[in-house]
Amino acid sequence: MNAPTKIDMLAALRLTREGRLEEAMTALRGAFSSAPQSNIEPEFESSAPSRTFGGASLPRISLRETLGGLVERLGRLRPTPPLDEAFAQASDPAPARKADGSRFEQRSFANAAGVRAYKLYVPSGFNGQPLPLVVMLHGCAQSPDDFAAGTRMNHLAEEQTFLVAYPAQPQSANAGKCWNWFKSGDQQRDRGEPSLIAGITRQIMEEFPVAQGRVYIAGLSAGGAAAAIMGSAYPDLYAAIGVHSGLACGAARDMPSAFTAMKNGGSPAATSRASAVPAIVFHGDSDTTVHPVNGHEVITQAKAGAKLDPKVTGGVSPNGRKYTQTVHVDAGGRPMAEHWVLHGSGHAWSGGSAAGSYTDPHGPDASREMMRFFAHHRIR
Repeated sequence: MNAPTKIDMLAALRLTREGRLEEAMTALRGAFSSAPQSNIEPEFESSAPSRTFGGASLPRISLRETLGGLVERLGRLRPTPPLDEAFAQASDPAPARKADGSRFEQRSFANAAGVRAYKLYVPSGFNGQPLPLVVMLHGCAQSPDDFAAGTRMNHLAEEQTFLVAYPAQPQSANAGKCWNWFKSGDQQRDRGEPSLIAGITRQIMEEFPVAQGRVYIAGLSAGGAAAAIMGSAYPDLYAAIGVHSGLACGAARDMPSAFTAMKNGGSPAATSRASAVPAIVFHGDSDTTVHPVNGHEVITQAKAGAKLDPKVTGGVSPNGRKYTQTVHVDAGGRPMAEHWVLHGSGHAWSGGSAAGSYTDPHGPDASREMMRFFAHHRIR
């Protein structure tokens, strides 16, 4: 990559952190248009047409595609007023429709790491009985209401009777409202953002009769990467994780390595068998924002060297999206790691509703499949 393009990229990152999004877009467009393919550094490009992982051929994503995705994402962001920001991020003028008797409450949690607002969906079928809890971490530029609408997880909670929490990442913590999965200080137990998300989880467990050992966490993109971190940092709290279009824990340690991991995969942290958490992964093989190899790396962490029997099947969703499903089962036939490769799908929640952002209504229902997978797991 030539020097001017590097400067443009650094300037874009600085402007993004400062919330000056229009100027960041201009800088990124300049980098995108001025970087000839031949000047891209070796670690970002090679002569190989694709990457092979576990015997599967995966598409190579060029730096141009990565920059293009960043420009598109920044174009959707708009700064929000700083007034009472932590609480404003969790609200929405058009909340998801609630069934009679259900509640979608706005709450907050604070500790030494800061404050985070969150929303909690309590289904109408709750009458004081113990219920499973699912924590949902939104992607960049999203809000709890947007994520709830797109994933339709509240509708599923109403049908199956479980609690759903949606922590909100404020713009003061990240200009794009992304969870800071790539920062080393936000990848450790009882520190930074993991301490806040775990604190929200425990607060709900104190106030509601959450079913013993039946707490789960899932997320999209940056939220999916954060969910992988939470599973690794708190295997005693979360019985299983769902990672959609995300990355493995430890795939990056700073902003430069984050871009590399998103484009080509990172170097995930080693996971011991004792701390490995069952995982279900969804990833589109046409995702140009987070390379599909990252889904394989999440599965590798979940298996952590265990002897599991892979069972591979293919299928087509009711709305026409082809997929390949690989289920790694233990000796008792229980799924410990499950990987859905969505053919032709991009960076979007599979089977989601167009009422939310970053969704692929044509794909298999990721929310329903995650709940099916979660039902196999509990902490004893």
